[in-house]
Amino acid sequence: MSSKFSLGPAMLFVPADRPERFTKAAERADAVIIDLEDAVLPEARGAAREHVVSTPLDPERTVVRVNPVGSDDFEKDLDALRRTQYRWVMLAKTESAAQTQLLAGFSVVALCETALGVTRAQEIAQAENVAALMWGSEDLVASLGGFSSQYDDGRFRGVIRYGRAAVHVAARAFGKESIDSVVLDIADHERLLGESRDAFATGYVAKACIHPGQVAVIRDGFRPSREQREWAYRVLDAAKNELGAFRFEGEMVDEVVLKRARRLAG
Repeated sequence: MSSKFSLGPAMLFVPADRPERFTKAAERADAVIIDLEDAVLPEARGAAREHVVSTPLDPERTVVRVNPVGSDDFEKDLDALRRTQYRWVMLAKTESAAQTQLLAGFSVVALCETALGVTRAQEIAQAENVAALMWGSEDLVASLGGFSSQYDDGRFRGVIRYGRAAVHVAARAFGKESIDSVVLDIADHERLLGESRDAFATGYVAKACIHPGQVAVIRDGFRPSREQREWAYRVLDAAKNELGAFRFEGEMVDEVVLKRARRLAG
């Protein structure tokens, strides 16, 4: 099963063992990611799975993150999912297309957050039931044997930027969508806005977050500025009277520029 990815731009993680937060998260974000993996202690996952089953949200706006293939919890997570209407699944630490085939009947968001997952991103992006790819910085640096994904000023280190780019390019090369990773510093809205604007500018369709207060910032970052929209309207209006490439406001306009204008115009 595969579906056209239409979630976002702000996707909010909520721990699966906190069902009292499910509805609130759904009210505030564009989509909810109910997390059975990192946000839940191993001893609490059994109860968390029951919360996923007994506290339903809109299945069209909900993704469930399951534990990695090969973990003790993976099959248990799937058994619980089959008792629900949810069909969007985020597979933690995806490392091959074969792993996504274990999720037959679901539309998969492949979370490429290990060195092997990044290396195989092109293979994973070609899997039939994969609708989108997402990357993750902290698990990636851990899989590399490191301990810090960022410089002191918050910028990602080079190898982490490479991982982000590799996953994004692989997704778009095979017609799948890309989701940008979270900002862990909840209070750093400046960084979150900058990352969101960069993600929007380079073709991501969504960004994940971990706190409701980050939702509005992401939405703002994925929204064209007034100046960008006005430029788009002007150039598209001018194109109605032109055949082929033409000069507009000092810039040569061809089909690539027009595609950018159409996206900004919405």
